[in-house]
Amino acid sequence: MHNKFTDNNQIGLVSTFEELVTTKFVGAINAICWHRTLVGDFQEVVAKLQLKENVTDISAKTLLALHLSQEGSIARNIVLNDLKLLEDFGASPSLNLLKSYERDEEFDFISTDVYSYHVDRSPIAADTFLCTYYGAASEILPNNQVEQKVLIPEVRQKLWDLYKGSEPGFEDFLKEYFFDLHYQPTPHANPLNLGVGHLWKLAVDHPEQSVLPCVHRAPKENDGEYRLLLIC
Repeated sequence: MHNKFTDNNQIGLVSTFEELVTTKFVGAINAICWHRTLVGDFQEVVAKLQLKENVTDISAKTLLALHLSQEGSIARNIVLNDLKLLEDFGASPSLNLLKSYERDEEFDFISTDVYSYHVDRSPIAADTFLCTYYGAASEILPNNQVEQKVLIPEVRQKLWDLYKGSEPGFEDFLKEYFFDLHYQPTPHANPLNLGVGHLWKLAVDHPEQSVLPCVHRAPKENDGEYRLLLIC
């Protein structure tokens, strides 16, 4: 199997769910991909779902109630099976119908929304799983192609001016408001699109993690097109 992920030293490739959850991150590898070519009509599934909010949580019950063609039913069964695999593994997956995420436009020098390159943090040993079934897909970047925004001198100075406290509490302030989770791509950074249909496991910042957390971001949505995303 050769694809655009094969020669990327940030990515580990697997061919089953069991391999996905058991394969460990090591070295520079902080993203593991269950590479799949899915069949079925996911566009039909999206068209039959009702967007209630810009990010609408879709339950298995809602999926099962849809009246779908044979191809639509095949797509639905794939999603339901992924949800069950993750739930049986002990994860808490969510299926989202997405128009757009909320934007953070409070400051002009730093953003903390999911469209900004960021890492996930957890107080316990956990990984982020995600799969885009339809619509624009997320992107990742190698850790050597990003700079933590709070270490960029002009950004750090503006955050210090915003903080207005004493030196010992500054790092806690950066964590409390999630500023330290966000990254700026280097000038020659080469983002990798995660594609549609693949189930990914991304490394998270937590005390037991042995590799650097995976830097990723939500994509700019395609005009007039919803996304169907599984995430946990």
